[in-house]
Amino acid sequence: MSEIKLEKIDDNRWLLPQTGSMRVPGIIYANEKIYNLLKNDESAKQVANVAHLPGIVNYSLAMPDVHWGYGFPIGGVAAFELEGGIISPGGVGYDINCGCRLIVTKLSMQDIKDKLSDLTNALYRHIPSGVGSTGSIKLSGKDQKKVLEEGAGWAVKAGFGSPEDLETTEDGGAIKGADFEQVSERALERGKQQLGTLGSGNHFLEIEVVQEIFDEAAAKTFGLHKGQVAVMIHTGSRGLGYQICDDYLALMIKHAHETGIVLPDRQLACAYLDSARGKNYLTAMACGANYAWANRQILMQRTREVFEKTLRMAPRELGLKLVYDVCHNIAKMEEFSIGGKMKKLCVHRKGATRAFPAGHEALPEHYKKVGQPVLIPGDMGSGSYVLVGQEKAMSETFGSACHGAGRVMSRSQAIKSSKGRSIARELADKGVLVMAGSKGTLSEEMPEAYKNLQDVVQVMHDAGIAKKVARLKSISCIKG
Repeated sequence: MSEIKLEKIDDNRWLLPQTGSMRVPGIIYANEKIYNLLKNDESAKQVANVAHLPGIVNYSLAMPDVHWGYGFPIGGVAAFELEGGIISPGGVGYDINCGCRLIVTKLSMQDIKDKLSDLTNALYRHIPSGVGSTGSIKLSGKDQKKVLEEGAGWAVKAGFGSPEDLETTEDGGAIKGADFEQVSERALERGKQQLGTLGSGNHFLEIEVVQEIFDEAAAKTFGLHKGQVAVMIHTGSRGLGYQICDDYLALMIKHAHETGIVLPDRQLACAYLDSARGKNYLTAMACGANYAWANRQILMQRTREVFEKTLRMAPRELGLKLVYDVCHNIAKMEEFSIGGKMKKLCVHRKGATRAFPAGHEALPEHYKKVGQPVLIPGDMGSGSYVLVGQEKAMSETFGSACHGAGRVMSRSQAIKSSKGRSIARELADKGVLVMAGSKGTLSEEMPEAYKNLQDVVQVMHDAGIAKKVARLKSISCIKG
């Protein structure tokens, strides 16, 4: 943490005092174990850097999965006034709307144990993954415009799933105001052949089994029960989203002097929300987000088809149903009570997810009694958690929670540490079947490269931000 000194608030929060040119203090959600891991990471300094930005409200926040990122830390949350506040591509992230989608089935482990290898192989064959992977969907310019504007809705109209899927997708699977004209030709070209692909790195498709239920009422509402087979998909906007971020970062860095904003780190390059450049980025970002929702919708339908064909079961027998789809890297206009008055803010969530409580207007009608499902995937082999958003999140974290376990090793460190080991065999010994495009991917993503998922989730639970509902164990994983 270099010169950054944190003060303990309670068992799950640490205060980063307001010093120098910081406009607000910082708060990092962490227990003692996670706090000790931060000593080897510069993410606390990035939390302080974000606190320098104009229009920031209340605090610069970091979730317990926090680690070093570009400009903003991954796991960072910050809200800005619409007048005098900023939008920063580094506060959204390169993979715009990287997110997770949880699908439940009517199956148990007993139903698939003899077919698990066949299922895994079929998923790996039919779902393109890896760096630069391309899918079977080749978009014309007209279709691509519709994808960027309509998101998951376009995919449903094209035969990938049903309108019911949109009901349990965040924002119905599309952000309004997307403008195709604000996306560069290079970004469009990169996205043309990547729709319906998983990508590489920490992206995955896992078959999981519900191991433990913590909240029976919420689990029942979400359609979860012990012993149930489920599927978790984690991916984003692929090369299109990356290029949108890269284009606007370059533009904002080039014109940084025009804003008059003094930045502690040039990676925080930004534009005022009410400026032409800021508005253009928001509409381009919406395009990237909508592409990601269409991508996950298509991947879910491909998964349904693989299950039907491999298990030779009808859709009604399988019962593959979307629990929820959440996005991680985004900036959204949302209302919160600030000083006793409701105020619309621009909330940056980078490696963080919404955690809205019961009754929130953004929730599907059948979830309003319990709250929003919060999906938290872990490293390979550890599975995932489902939480539910709590009211305290609205007053403390702008309705936000963590998005995963969070790295403790860089990819190069992980590769060095895993030398001479077979990560695939180690996972197989733990009952997890893994298929990946290369040994390098498995080395980069080995379990030890991440924090303990249970520790991260427990902080959110104990802090009252998001309550534990269920734990799922991974039994099969495909990666790029």
